[in-house]
Amino acid sequence: MSFRDRVSGALVVAPMTKGSNLPYRRLCIELGARVLVSEMAVARRLKQRRGSEFALLRKIPDEPCFGVQLAGNKPEEMAWAAQLAESRGADFVDVNLGCPIDHFTRMGLGAALGRQPNKVRRIVEAMKGAVKVPVTVKVRLGWKADQLNYLDQVRAAVDGGADGVFVHGRTREARYRYPANWDAISEIAAALPVPVVGNGDLLFPHEVHERLANSGCAAVMTARGALIKPWLFRELSIGYWDITAEERLEIYRRYTALALEHWGDDEHGRTRVREFLRWHVGFWCRYVPRRADGHWPSMQIREVLGEPRSSLEALLARTDDSALDYVTDELMISGTLTAPPAASIAASEARSERDEPVEAG
Repeated sequence: MSFRDRVSGALVVAPMTKGSNLPYRRLCIELGARVLVSEMAVARRLKQRRGSEFALLRKIPDEPCFGVQLAGNKPEEMAWAAQLAESRGADFVDVNLGCPIDHFTRMGLGAALGRQPNKVRRIVEAMKGAVKVPVTVKVRLGWKADQLNYLDQVRAAVDGGADGVFVHGRTREARYRYPANWDAISEIAAALPVPVVGNGDLLFPHEVHERLANSGCAAVMTARGALIKPWLFRELSIGYWDITAEERLEIYRRYTALALEHWGDDEHGRTRVREFLRWHVGFWCRYVPRRADGHWPSMQIREVLGEPRSSLEALLARTDDSALDYVTDELMISGTLTAPPAASIAASEARSERDEPVEAG
């Protein structure tokens, strides 16, 4: 099956640092996701046989389409890592040209590699020669606003044999502070002979359908949208789901169960589960439903829940650390949540939007 056939019309789960953990991918699959990508795995660390890096390549037995994203800047290392990913069941391998995190860009990886289109071509060529599965790249628009080289990046990748391109519609400098530039994504889709997957600011089903219809992309991708509301994948078939707090809680309970199954219900496993669960709770609390006047909340503006419909909904909307810890611990202990007495956790505090390095890809 070609890469185009695999992804056509899909909402792809992006490669996210921490967020693309195996239990969360299982949750997204249960809710309707059909194309998913691993956390970024560093080729050099794989060659060093680091167990934590190998864990990122683990495919769920019934995962419908699993891509492994690799970071590296040496063609021979990336070819070796691509072979390893293929041997572990990857349905495609992706080259990370978008990670904005300083630790990686200082090593010439991620968005820094995107500044060297000729090297990108050589890396893709080496990987294509090493594997039978499709090879793709994931790019940002450039290093910063006055250094937009997205066409150079993607054309070099296609010249090297890339089967598809993922485009995060922001520069490295922009991180997540500005809306994604879908005009640039559409320009790339029109310029290339291979399928393009556009990424940026998809939170509600109508936004997904509109981008699929109007951008020229074969598919689209979500990162923060999947973290805030994993039921987005179900909405693609049923339409907007005015989900209740109780229904959300069922989904959060399911993730907790999947995480305990994956990491184990012993002391070590529960420590790992709590770390990930607390991180996810920090995204789940951001969900705000469509307003009564029909207004759709924006991905780029941290909106506040208006009039909660229940005490549980009010609790799930709280963003202060005390409330997030309370929700996490209650999910870990019993899976049952009730609004606590006012004195048991601190009063809610407003939080400003932060630049969060969610998506390594």
